[in-house]
Amino acid sequence: MPVSTAPTAAATAPADFAALRGADPQMAEVLLAEQDRQASSLQLIAAENFTSPAVLAALGSPLANKYAEGYPGARHHGGCELVDVAERIAIDRAKALFGAEHANVQPHSGSSAVLAAYAALLRPGDTVLAMGLPYGGHLTHGSPANFSGRWFDFVGYGVDPESGLIDYDQVRVLARSHRPKAIVCGSIAYPRHIDYAAFRDIADDVGAYLIADAAHPIGLVAGGAAPSPVPYADVVCATTHKVLRGPRGGLILCGSELASRIDRAVFPFTQGGAQMHTIAAKAVAFGEAETPAFTAYAHQVVTNARILAQALAAAGCAITTGGTDTHLILADTTPLGLDAHTARGRLAACGLVLDTCALPHADGRGLRLGTAAVTTQGMGDAEMVRIAGLFADAVGEQSKEANDSKVREEVRELVGRFPPYTD
Repeated sequence: MPVSTAPTAAATAPADFAALRGADPQMAEVLLAEQDRQASSLQLIAAENFTSPAVLAALGSPLANKYAEGYPGARHHGGCELVDVAERIAIDRAKALFGAEHANVQPHSGSSAVLAAYAALLRPGDTVLAMGLPYGGHLTHGSPANFSGRWFDFVGYGVDPESGLIDYDQVRVLARSHRPKAIVCGSIAYPRHIDYAAFRDIADDVGAYLIADAAHPIGLVAGGAAPSPVPYADVVCATTHKVLRGPRGGLILCGSELASRIDRAVFPFTQGGAQMHTIAAKAVAFGEAETPAFTAYAHQVVTNARILAQALAAAGCAITTGGTDTHLILADTTPLGLDAHTARGRLAACGLVLDTCALPHADGRGLRLGTAAVTTQGMGDAEMVRIAGLFADAVGEQSKEANDSKVREEVRELVGRFPPYTD
């Protein structure tokens, strides 16, 4: 029987829509429909989760009304005495949670956090070594469609084509050959723990900064279920949603020697006014992450991912790296005779919501699944096996309209026993 991992104080619905119904029934209808969609299907997107009602309350609080350019004690607007307290609480909790000397809680997103890190450490045209996009690198790791690829000279490292694991020898060779100003470690689709000590050694070898993009594993780090990049990286960029189960937003951690450079890179260089309601919600999430219940949840996320990966492999999927250390699974449906795009469509029709992602060992795409949201709902070992069975039924050769309807009802029955919020 899994430990209770539901969001704290989940005894109330996520929002009171009475005022919205009266003022804007059209938008209320959209929001209510989305609430129903989340509660009636399996949320298996690796970057998503369910926040607690306390986090949602902070997001919808009067702090949304306050303009607060600058930092606590040095704002460009009056009336910031109380939002200063809120931001200081968020900063102190983040520092304590992750053992960091400095935390900036203002980035609006993970991409904003990475942009600020680059702005603090690099100049346009500098060389950066990061995981290549075909192997799971993020848009901010050198995509030509992104600011990173337009402003900096990115060199991509990959993974071993057989194992799917990072080839640290290749990283070192590329670092010595290109002498980058910074090395980025992190991925949107790497299911194993990253060896931060190895990256630190490589960065020191070539005199590069080390930036850890820990957007995906940072929640596991908070719960003690994954190694921390903080002791090794010069700058750690992260998101506060995903496994961390906070509001959608970004976070930067660094040592005291880079604190002022990071702060100036966030404001005034890349952002304007801080979103104080989101910062308050981040503080609430950091507080929740300090509890034993969150630690149990983080470990259950990993247990669930490992069980789900094993069950998907038994159902015929090829699992990248043969399993997972994290919340994330990358599955190839080609052995089932189905490409990822078609598989995702069939799964969506049956109420299993997930992403496609580049495969690190081929030109095709696979399916990226995550277990954070279903773990937050309280699902455990048995439910992971059942989800794999529903997955197999949805993509199997017998997948037809009647079968899809049956699987859809089974999905509704399963999630109905584990509602993300209660009325």
